[in-house]
Amino acid sequence: MVLGALSGLSAPLPASWRYATIVTVALLGVLREAGVVTIPLPQNPRQVPQDVLRRSPRRGALRFGFELGTGVRTYVSATAPYVLAVAVFLGGQRLQVAALAGVGFGAGRAATPLIRRASGAVEDWDADLAARLRIITVVGCPALAAAFGLLLLHHL
Repeated sequence: MVLGALSGLSAPLPASWRYATIVTVALLGVLREAGVVTIPLPQNPRQVPQDVLRRSPRRGALRFGFELGTGVRTYVSATAPYVLAVAVFLGGQRLQVAALAGVGFGAGRAATPLIRRASGAVEDWDADLAARLRIITVVGCPALAAAFGLLLLHHL
């Protein structure tokens, strides 16, 4: 919501510049996820301790979401959320679009600990995630970039 509210600050920039920046950031994200370039992500690399989720899964998931959403803990290893943030800020969308992006991000982040807990086999789930994490991030960023590309074509 904050990025959506602040997006008006980018309004004086020509739309073509804003869209070109979004596409450039998305392409850099794809290249970063593919391992072609090394770009450090802005983050506060503190994670919610695992015991928070173990003691009370529901309360822990809420705490996790609150801390992540407010930026207290922003350890995000994937590039896609940062690409989304740039698109929300520069895209010139209505505030509802920013809210939906935030809800989608929050739901995606909340789904991980909830699905992990619901699996009943937490250690196996962690091993499966570790084995698949690279492909998830490499596919996720291009998918997000393609979605932005379609959105931008719709606006041009």
